[in-house]
Amino acid sequence: MARINKPMPVKELMLKTLLYFVVTVICIVILYPYFVMVCTALKSRQEIFSIDGTVLPIEPLWSNFVDIWEKAPMAQYMLNSIIIAGGSTAIAMVCGIPAAYALSRMKFKGQTAFLGFIIVSQMFAPVVLLIGIYSVMKAMNLTNNILGLIFINAAFNQAFTIWLLRGTFLSISAEMEQAATIDGCNRLQAMFKVLLPVAAPGIVTTLIFIFINAWNEYTVALCLISTDTFKPLTVGINIFNGYNIIEWQYLFAASIFAIIPVVIMFMSIEKNLTEGLTAGGVKG
Repeated sequence: MARINKPMPVKELMLKTLLYFVVTVICIVILYPYFVMVCTALKSRQEIFSIDGTVLPIEPLWSNFVDIWEKAPMAQYMLNSIIIAGGSTAIAMVCGIPAAYALSRMKFKGQTAFLGFIIVSQMFAPVVLLIGIYSVMKAMNLTNNILGLIFINAAFNQAFTIWLLRGTFLSISAEMEQAATIDGCNRLQAMFKVLLPVAAPGIVTTLIFIFINAWNEYTVALCLISTDTFKPLTVGINIFNGYNIIEWQYLFAASIFAIIPVVIMFMSIEKNLTEGLTAGGVKG
């Protein structure tokens, strides 16, 4: 006997329609600036400043994406950003994983105060401490140096790393590690062989967020780096922002290259993102 599908109640149908409408509007509002950026990157300078111009390009100029590689050392800028973001992410994770493990599995005096200090440290943006940062970097001869940016980005992402990974580790039962110790593993082996594989979604989520934060950092890099050879992409694309004129078509074309790695990374970890953030939100 064929199953007869009951029609959806009117109230439920209206609520679902309203929900889809709201989500669609939000998506349009969020994505519209990126749509304008892509369209502007495909225009000529004359069309951008034309009074009769429209959002869509009349005749797309794909050559703009080729021109920016000839007018600026884009390859060097991207390589610098990859080195800075990758290096700071590696340092933050290497230091953050043991710290988060200790805070989630061990009890010691001053633990609550230390956790409070971690939260408070998140209140200070790099721009607030910019003068102090510059003085310290200059004293260490790390101004106009990629290594200095790596250390700074790692330091400012350390608190976030510890806090999120601690929540991830707390969501995993300690009995799994205890079973591993019974089988002959020491604490370090239990952490690497049992805890970290289970906590992989939270670790990947944390890693991606640190990388994106370091990739997008602008203010400190602008103040510390003055040589084109060491500029990250976020600072380097300012080459199209001149004193007398802004080459919008090149600036937006370069910006598209700047967001492509971030989009690719987000798409690659999208399945683990929700699980990792949920695990990191466990109260402990």
